[in-house]
Amino acid sequence: MEVAEVLPEFADAFAFEEFNRMQREAVPALLETEENVVASAPTASGKTALAELAICKTLAEGGTALFIAPMRALTNEKEDDWDRFEGLDYSVYVVTGERDLNPRRARRADILVMTPEKLDSATRKHDSRRYDFVTDIDVCVIDEVHLLDADRRGSVLEVTISRLRRLCEPRIVALSATMPNVDDVAAWLDAPAANTFEFGEEYRPVELNAGVKTYTHGENSFADKYRRLYRALDLAEPHLREDGQSLVFVSSRQDTVRAAKKARDEIAERDIPMGARGDYDFHTESKELENDTLRNSVLDGVAFHHAGLSKNDRDLIEEWFKAGHVELLFSTSTLAWGVNLPARCVVIRDTKLHDPLEGEVDMSPLDVLQMLGRAGRPGYDDVGYGWVVCDSAEADKYRRLLRDGKEIESRLAESLETHLNAEIAMGTITDLEDVMDWLETTFYYVRGQSKPDDYDFPNLRQRVRDCLEGLVDRGFVETGEDLSIEATPRGVLTSKYYLRLDTAARFAALCDRIAEDEATLTTGDVLEAVATAEEFDSVSARQDEREAVNAVLVGEETTDLDAGERKVLAILRGAASGSTPAELRSDAWVIRQNATRLLSALGAFLDRFVGPHAANLARRVEARIENGVAEDAVGLTAIDGVGPGRASKLAKEGLATPGDIVGAGVTGLVDAGLSEGVAERVYEGAQSLPSIDLEWGQFPDSIATGENDVCEVTVRNVGEPARAGIRVTVNGVEMTSTNTYLRDAETLPIGVFGADAAELEFTVSVAFPEEPLLPIEASRTVDVR
Repeated sequence: MEVAEVLPEFADAFAFEEFNRMQREAVPALLETEENVVASAPTASGKTALAELAICKTLAEGGTALFIAPMRALTNEKEDDWDRFEGLDYSVYVVTGERDLNPRRARRADILVMTPEKLDSATRKHDSRRYDFVTDIDVCVIDEVHLLDADRRGSVLEVTISRLRRLCEPRIVALSATMPNVDDVAAWLDAPAANTFEFGEEYRPVELNAGVKTYTHGENSFADKYRRLYRALDLAEPHLREDGQSLVFVSSRQDTVRAAKKARDEIAERDIPMGARGDYDFHTESKELENDTLRNSVLDGVAFHHAGLSKNDRDLIEEWFKAGHVELLFSTSTLAWGVNLPARCVVIRDTKLHDPLEGEVDMSPLDVLQMLGRAGRPGYDDVGYGWVVCDSAEADKYRRLLRDGKEIESRLAESLETHLNAEIAMGTITDLEDVMDWLETTFYYVRGQSKPDDYDFPNLRQRVRDCLEGLVDRGFVETGEDLSIEATPRGVLTSKYYLRLDTAARFAALCDRIAEDEATLTTGDVLEAVATAEEFDSVSARQDEREAVNAVLVGEETTDLDAGERKVLAILRGAASGSTPAELRSDAWVIRQNATRLLSALGAFLDRFVGPHAANLARRVEARIENGVAEDAVGLTAIDGVGPGRASKLAKEGLATPGDIVGAGVTGLVDAGLSEGVAERVYEGAQSLPSIDLEWGQFPDSIATGENDVCEVTVRNVGEPARAGIRVTVNGVEMTSTNTYLRDAETLPIGVFGADAAELEFTVSVAFPEEPLLPIEASRTVDVR
């Protein structure tokens, strides 16, 4: 069955000319029906073509397709791979948290590519103009639907698909590696039996011989990695000697590099005939690599691959592995889910990995099966060999996994409160019956019917009541006299910012303390609230990190924090100053990324429950952690085109605020070391921000005891309009405050009373909650006669 016969107008969209046996059997369900499809098939059997068939049918009918990729790295890969559709005048648009969303492009796209997390966020905001495109989906392809069973991420995929189906009823095409309970997934998605496919191992292009090998576990985890590496090389060596390629999966980016370096030495020691140092053409090509270590390594036939490499280097390694120039490749798990790079021998060296937010965790069984599925090169090998290297205590666990596979379970019960709060905040659930109706749309409900004892299914209604009562007791939800359910402002913000409930409760408690006690919020309060967030509850500090943590936090009172919380706090302190210690950098990027999201959420809580000045402080802390600049220069980062380096440079020249930039003009910026073109752009950027002039009017210099006068202060915005908080204090005590959208000017009446004090100091402070600008303050002193 040729592609050109089945889909003549889309023949160029496929990377091959003829469908294989598995694809041929699925074609009628995908192209001749409108019903949902679920297909389970071995890795490397050609599932991607099923996704493309469903997409082609939708495009031919003038519809919009959504492809859900299991991880962010793969969304970019799909964008590149589907240039073929762009060549047929169909647009592909990737929506991820890494990129600024262009709503217009998203609305006009023919194919959208998203991760489950981004789709969850978008569907929560579907009624906004920015994300309304998610309600116009005609077909949704779920790649690797067995992600449902992944810790934390699985429940996100589950509730998001249920929500999307309620929003726009798209056709669903769900694809997966082999899973024993494919019928449960089909029941959840309402796929008829005729459209449910369970393609067995006989559809693998190459037979898989998989097994478990143990190693002798020692006391030193670092030495254990090398014991497992030698075991992996023992397994790969026979294939390497026969010109068969080997792929070794390790737990981290750093480990890919270290393992490749050690493997090169060991290969030379064992005298394994590998490498292309005598190949002049390849020697020349290798100079295209940007990574020096990689450039030296590939000439010995050894390479490493991870998401931290440049796209150029990743593409070259993939190309050379396919061509056979690279014979031994070390990679992280990302490669298992993405690029089709089969090898005769696949070895999983590490079954545990270090997660910056979770500590040491077991590799997902789904990842293990996905990796082993890469064994066997179609057209080259009759058999592929896959091995799991593990401690003998865990060997039986992995043997059972290889023998029986892994049924897909729902993980919704683990975070039911959080997802229930989100649905209530969106207004899709308004009473208890709505909750039950919602649950019936989930995989959790279907799986509970299959395994009622394991899921405590008979007590489901009581569990839901307990869950709702918990949300009410903690202030996220309130109930009416008619038993209606509605989210509180706390619940709405929690859903909007994707917070765990314990974190939201902690943020709310900080807001209450500041508002009720009229306490002054400090940078330390903000950082500690984020460092102790539930999102970081599993962060641990290794022994070699603790000295660095202590050095950063010297002089700070942190006795109430555990080691993991102190580590997060130290990373945030280091990021804010632009000097994270080397010992903490391996986890710093992930922690910073999560911290900036949490700071944005905390700012929203402070804005809602305390006021603009408190929110402005959180925004400034967020900008400092993002940019690594000093407190006095943080306002410069609000200017387009001013990053951390330029901000620090200008601050050293005495230009620390946007107001200073405007005052200096282009000439002053050139004098400060900027080129004329850059100076003009920075000057224009500074002018696009709010700028305040304070006019005190007829404000007295003195007043007699017992007398009073009502004066006025005018706050004038001579820059761009912005939301602002204006606060007036006398001798440090707040007299009045207002929260306004400051377009032009705001006039505030101020009472001047002759009091017992010898003098009265009036201070007007203007803060912008959405900009990292330092508050603008001015004071006047009135003598009391």
